Amino acid sequence: MLTINEIFHSIQGESTHAGRPCVFVRLTACDLRCSWCDTPYAFHEGRRMSLDDVIGQVRGYACPVVEITGGEPLLQRNVIPLMQRLLDEGLTVMLETGGHRSIEEVPPGVIRIIDVKCPGSGESHRIDWTNMDRLAPDDELKFVIKDRIDYEFAKDVVSKYQLLERVCAVHFSPVHGILKGSQLAAWILEDRLAIRLQLQLHKYIWDPQTRGV
Repeated sequence: MLTINEIFHSIQGESTHAGRPCVFVRLTACDLRCSWCDTPYAFHEGRRMSLDDVIGQVRGYACPVVEITGGEPLLQRNVIPLMQRLLDEGLTVMLETGGHRSIEEVPPGVIRIIDVKCPGSGESHRIDWTNMDRLAPDDELKFVIKDRIDYEFAKDVVSKYQLLERVCAVHFSPVHGILKGSQLAAWILEDRLAIRLQLQLHKYIWDPQTRGV
């Protein structure tokens, strides 16, 4: 069984798969409280579902791409067999995780998107840095950036762990409504960084407060 906050079909707003139709499986619960969190409703809201029911609902959308998100999905042990079963369905499976929980048991073939917490989140002290040793070439990393301090932190992490040479993509994403994308773009261009500027596409298609998109 899993506690599921919501399952919905939408347009992927982030990662290298941005713009693609995607089924999102959002799990309930998170043990972080990031200052910029845009899904606090996932902390507690949810209903119990069997793996068969989750798979059946995902299958009903007839979409080849699925993302497991939260909350923090790795808090629920049964997310591991869920991901394997989705892979067995022949789907492209992505996992978005906060980076403070080990990714070691995530099944091979899952694209792991690690949201590395910058100081502005208030949770940077929770990062499990051993995950940097577990990265695979298909993985992606995201840094949500609130200000210049976060930007310098992200730059240092990318350099220290040689992330650009080790993973599929590194994304710098401005906190929506707090840091202007144009400002982050200016910093990236000034420093000649080979990372991707990421805007949350779904927040431009729909109102930022809209749920289920």
